[in-house]
Order: sequence, then C-alpha cells, then structure tokens
Amino acid sequence: MPNGLLDESSLRTHPDGLALALTLPWYRSLWLSSVTSLRLTLDGQEIGSEELSFELAGARYPMEDLPAQSETLWYLQEHPLLIVRRDQPAALGDRHTVQLLGELRLPYMQIAPGRDGGPGMYVPNFVNQTLELTVTDRPVPAPALTAAVTPPPPKAEADPFSLGLTLYSASAEFRAGWYDFDGLLNRVAELGIGPGIEIVASQVLPSYPNVTEEFTRSWQQSFDKHGFTASSFGANLDMGRRRDRDMTPDEEYEFTETLFRGARKLGFPLVRIQSAKPDLLRRLLPLAEQLELKLAYEIHAPLGPNSPEIMKVRDVYAELDSPLLGFVADFSSTMQSMSPTLLRAVRRAGLDDEAVRKLQAIWATDEPMRKRQEEFIGYLEGREFDPARLGSFAHLAFNMHGHVNPVEWADIMPQILHVHAKFYDIDEQGNEPAIDYPELVRVFVEGGYRGYWSSEWEGHAFAELGEVDPMLLVRKQHDLIRKSMRSVPASA
Repeated sequence: MPNGLLDESSLRTHPDGLALALTLPWYRSLWLSSVTSLRLTLDGQEIGSEELSFELAGARYPMEDLPAQSETLWYLQEHPLLIVRRDQPAALGDRHTVQLLGELRLPYMQIAPGRDGGPGMYVPNFVNQTLELTVTDRPVPAPALTAAVTPPPPKAEADPFSLGLTLYSASAEFRAGWYDFDGLLNRVAELGIGPGIEIVASQVLPSYPNVTEEFTRSWQQSFDKHGFTASSFGANLDMGRRRDRDMTPDEEYEFTETLFRGARKLGFPLVRIQSAKPDLLRRLLPLAEQLELKLAYEIHAPLGPNSPEIMKVRDVYAELDSPLLGFVADFSSTMQSMSPTLLRAVRRAGLDDEAVRKLQAIWATDEPMRKRQEEFIGYLEGREFDPARLGSFAHLAFNMHGHVNPVEWADIMPQILHVHAKFYDIDEQGNEPAIDYPELVRVFVEGGYRGYWSSEWEGHAFAELGEVDPMLLVRKQHDLIRKSMRSVPASA
C-alpha cells in the first residue's frame, strides 16, 4: 500500500481555485489531530499555509487548527480536500507539478509516555510525494475483479482449526474505495472464504470507536446472508488522540469500554487488545466477565512468545490469573525468510542484488531488531545510498519480519486464544515461501489448539495497489492450511 496522500486523480477543480483530494496514508482511520503538518509546492512555488484550508465532511479548518481536532475522525474511506485559494479556478485538463509533504502522528503507537502531564512520543508517518497531475473532477474508477476460482472443499469434521480472515487483508483496496463494507463481505463469500470474520475496529467503523445501530443492522444482515461468524475484534488504544497530553487512566478505561461494548454488540467473543497495563487490565476484567469477552494480547514480530517484553505480559497474566486473558499468535514472529513481496519493494526503491543479499544476511542474524536495522542503514550509507530512498522499508524489513523458531508457540499454547495466520505470498506450488505453514500447523495441532486461524495478508505494506488480488491469495492460503491440517498424522 503506497504511503501516499495523493493519487493520479487527486487534483480537482474547486470554486476557490483548486483542491487536492487526499487519501489517508495508513491502514486505519485516524483523528484529524493526527495531522501534524501539510506543506504544498505547486509548479515549484511553495504555497503559504494562509492560502490553504482543509475540508472534511463539509467542515473547513485552517491548517493551524488541525492538531486541535481530537474529536473529529478522518475515516479511512473519506477523501477530504486540501483547498488552495487562487485568483482563478483551475480548468479541467490543466497539468501541474504537485509536491506534498505530510507528517502524521499515529496515536496508538506510543514510543514513550508523557511526563508531568505533557504529551508522549508517538510513531510518526512521513509522506513526500511529487507528481505530475491533471485537473479532473472525479476519482479513478475501481477495476473489475476476477472471480474465477474453484469452490472450496467442505470443512471436514476432523479439521482441528476453523478458518477465516481479517478484513485487514484488503486494507489497500478498502482504503481506495474498491469496496464498501457490504461489497467486501460479498467478495469474501463469493470466493468461499470464511466462515470467521475478524475486523480492525478503527479501520471499518465509520463512527469509531462507537458501533451504531445502523452498522449493527448492516453487519447482522450480511452475516445472516452469508453464514459468517464473528471471530476477533481488533481494538486499539488511541492514547495520543489529544496533542497536548496523553489519555488519563480513566480515559483509557472509558475508550476501551466503548470498544468492548461495541464488540459485544456485534457478537464477537474475543477482543484483540493492545495494552496489557496491569492497572488497566484489573479494571477491564470485571467488564470482560460481564460481557463474556476474552482478551488477547497480540504477539507480533519482531517479538516472540519468550521475548522479554512478552514475558512481562505473561507475568501480569499469572498475577491476574483469569481464564479470559490470553494471546493472539501472529505468524510474522516466526518467519523462515524475508518475503518476496518486501524484496520486490526494496528493489523498486533502488536496491541492487548485492544490497538485497546483504539485507537478507543481516536479517537472519540473532542480533536485536534495532541493531540489525542500524547495521543495514550503516551499510547503505557506506555505499552512499540514502536510506531515505527506502522510506519506511528500512525499518519495516526488520520490525515486521521476525525469525523466532515456530516451536516456541508451544510454550504458551494453552493461552493462545486466536491466530493471525500472517502471510505475504503464495507461490506457484501453493506454498508461503517465507513462512513454514506445514510446521506451524504441526506445532498447533500437537499443542491442542482448536480455535480460529484468521488469514492476514500483509503484503499491502509492500505491494503496489492492484499488484495482486489479496482475496484470491487468501483463498489459496486457506487451501494450503487445509492441506497441511489433513497431512498431520491422526495421532497428533
């Protein structure tokens, strides 16, 4: 999913001059307060902020007011306008060179908490785009999608796992407007994927963090129509929603309570939680008991079940001693190689064969993630290659690809409540080249796991929009998982 605010149809006519229809450069909705800055250069001339305004859902904001809009949601499928005041409105067909530099703050990815009541540090997202654009008055239409695929085999009674997917797998297409919510569920059903449906609440809820009656009715109608079941509700904790300070403990509880009640309203039995703070969990457990919700903390690359950070969570769980507390196992933690999708992306960004080999060699070492990243950046600088040319890939290559041994999942198997069957590619032989699915299936079958495996295609982090059809890949991955399950000896 390209990290861009602009696409080829962004430049629009406008009575005040011209406008840029913006795309949120992330996989989930963000608060308008997340926009730190937007700097525009048009045909080589920088446009002053006083000539710019931001229009979202009919409301217009001066640029300096954006950081204060912590109650206004920029929903993933909305395309607000960056309006440029000009003496004459732009004409259809005019061409302009547009450079847009943007910085956003991700309010749920806290680097360090605030001190003395001030704001904490959060992961930023930087965007730098220069495009030759033609003035238009409409977005590019969505392409036709291929539906030709053989029907899935029926679920066998002996299959140990139930299959499903997280709708996060279609993040790029959903963001681009190729699907509305109902259309995405129709596509899932058409391809015989399911029956488990997982969502990231901040991605699909237009009224995030609230679940409205209208959304609930639409959800129930689709589930009744297709025979889906709700598997996991992905909850974030937007601690940095306000720019002047972090959430207070009471606000963290209230925000999470809203999400929990929404999950129960939609029929989810499990919430993927982001925070395992002991005090917060103590307050949430009675609510989880009341709502009959299991709470599962996600173990994601570069961490594994026995990483120091996860051992701290395990200690908290041992202290609280509740059967409602467990983990989501994400297979990004236990990869055997770097994904071809990522390697294609870094080649597009300019890495030659020698650099790609070096990247893979550094990744395969046992050094901590940050040290490996720093070593690779040092290597690039030594070759006079600007790491900025890779954008976020120099970080994501190590942060999103872990190489913990798959057998470590057995150490916490009784506490694994849900599985993110992460994958990036399916090759011509029907295998995931970077993740050993037969071995993972064996470990989980022998460990006694009997819950959902929720397919999570994360190639959108590295692939261009339209490069592949992720829903077809999910269907192929389901075939791989079924084949692997049915190959494990019955004695397992």
